[in-house]
Amino acid sequence: MSQQPGVPQGIDPNTPNVARMYDYVLGGKDNYAADRELSGHLIASIPDGVEAIRANRRFLGRAISYVAGQGIDQFIDLGAGLPNQGNVHEVAQSLHPHARVVYVDIDPIVIAHARALLAADDRTAALQADMREPETVLASAEVARLIDFSRPVGVIFNAMLHFVTDEEDPAAIVAAFTDRMAPGSHLVISHSTLDDRPADLVEIIETAYENASAPMVFRDYDRILRMFNGLRLVEPGLVKLNRWHADAAEAAQSGGAWLYGGIAVK
Repeated sequence: MSQQPGVPQGIDPNTPNVARMYDYVLGGKDNYAADRELSGHLIASIPDGVEAIRANRRFLGRAISYVAGQGIDQFIDLGAGLPNQGNVHEVAQSLHPHARVVYVDIDPIVIAHARALLAADDRTAALQADMREPETVLASAEVARLIDFSRPVGVIFNAMLHFVTDEEDPAAIVAAFTDRMAPGSHLVISHSTLDDRPADLVEIIETAYENASAPMVFRDYDRILRMFNGLRLVEPGLVKLNRWHADAAEAAQSGGAWLYGGIAVK
């Protein structure tokens, strides 16, 4: 099949892509008709679906502010997605101007946009790699240049592990990174959940993502908790996003109840 005009080589615009769908819902422009069509279907079907994605983005900002506030000034963002408002380096560098960030994503469009955004910032890098292959990520030149594993690091899996199947063993993927982390490092995870969610809406989402670039795997509290691999959770623990260091307005939003979020310390 020939490449469509205006579409970068290696990009399939006809298969909804989870990163581009996320971008569309957050108001971005780096998406195609297939991404918008499936996103529109989900928006129409899930009353607070858009709010769930926005709640996750706000959680990321609060989480990075918290981790940077503990003195962490180097981060690996796995499955980073397309650049949007409140990117990890922006939040981290607002507290530590010298903070270093490696963004990792398998999608060439994500990496192209990230590299364009970060071209003038030698404290950041965008690595095209699959987070399901931790050794490739950890052995990369980008990580070697910016991340010093003898010091504490922040490792982020923001709304990405629910795109990893049980057969791919998400807990083992996380462990490959936490094993390299120095004491005092922080692990950030947010993950879609089955708990207290309407079964019919869960089924709609799971079915829709069968046609996307990755499946959506909802998990309950215990299965998500195991991904922290025994690290010490900071208060308030693993909770719905609208309860994690949230103000009254955030707590009142129902969208955050679609995901659990937490931070753990090694």
